[in-house]
Amino acid sequence: MVKPCWRIGAGIERSKISPTKNDGLTWYNDLGLHAFGEFSMAMIQANSVMEDQCQIESGPLTFNNPTVQGTFVGVYDGHGGPEASRFVADNIFPKLKKFASEDREVSEQVIKKAFAETDKDFIAGVKKQWRTNPQMASVGSCCLAGVICNGLVYIANAGDSRAVLGRSERGGGVRAVQLSVEHNANVESAREELWSMHPNDPNILVMKHRMWRVKGIIQVTRSIGDAYLKRAEFNREPLPHKFRVAEHFSKPILSADPSVTVTRLNPEDEFMVLASDGLWEHLSSQEAVDIVHNSPRQGIARRLLKAALKEAAKKREMRYSDLNEIHPGVRRHFHDDITVIVVYLKPQMAKTNAWASSPLSVRGGYPLTA
Repeated sequence: MVKPCWRIGAGIERSKISPTKNDGLTWYNDLGLHAFGEFSMAMIQANSVMEDQCQIESGPLTFNNPTVQGTFVGVYDGHGGPEASRFVADNIFPKLKKFASEDREVSEQVIKKAFAETDKDFIAGVKKQWRTNPQMASVGSCCLAGVICNGLVYIANAGDSRAVLGRSERGGGVRAVQLSVEHNANVESAREELWSMHPNDPNILVMKHRMWRVKGIIQVTRSIGDAYLKRAEFNREPLPHKFRVAEHFSKPILSADPSVTVTRLNPEDEFMVLASDGLWEHLSSQEAVDIVHNSPRQGIARRLLKAALKEAAKKREMRYSDLNEIHPGVRRHFHDDITVIVVYLKPQMAKTNAWASSPLSVRGGYPLTA
């Protein structure tokens, strides 16, 4: 039997737990309880339609083995529209539970199968709608998923979202440890990987507007969806011309296969920050963990959002208050949709003998309005 994962202990002040709120363009849950500690979530909309989605699920990770329990965290950064990220939020956790139930445990292979089947099902839906809604072939989502179970944290990433661990240092302070591998054409390792997979295609990567892009179109090299870059059958009319690739291709250009890292958590590991690329455009990993380490837990995800927005305003030589007056759509010229989840870690809770909380499910990213 697999050992029970971490459980909620008696040392958490439940009076601090916050309800989920929607304040204009911002959605947030300032403080909540998951299987072994606390979490904070926040999102802000920049696009005309909110393209990001996120979720946290805590409790049983299988359908048939109640001892396999833990926390699942997902950040889904949509592009081309919200449909793929919404689909991922609806489907990837149930699929992970399905495959974990078959194997009676969580593993790297289980997580990879959940990504693969989610992508397969989304593209099947694209095919069904091909004649009536061809633009669905150009919709995709980066997918960052974390699973905390049995003293391990699994981080799976397809895209350029990022997961960072805050690890306390012996002399004080906290060090940022990146747990995720990023798949963006502007990362050298991602370019090398794509070139090695397509050695006979000189146009697999094109520099455009001082940024590397796959086929001159998209920056990420792995994603859920983006059917037009995975199957040649969608690289034709009625798909709009701007999404079509000039050269015929026989094997997928993009992949939905995530990079997976597995880390055994230590007493020095204080928290994780999982966020979409919108946050990391404006804050470094070390800046983010310093903010978390030096700030109260209540509302910490919103504090990170505010820090990123202040940097975005500073880059444009404008006041933060003025940035907040800009409406969705136009706002995208200043920053992207941003999603951030902070998960606090308490490794000592692994010693607890009983599950002391009902299962948790929190979902963020439904359409927000100004």
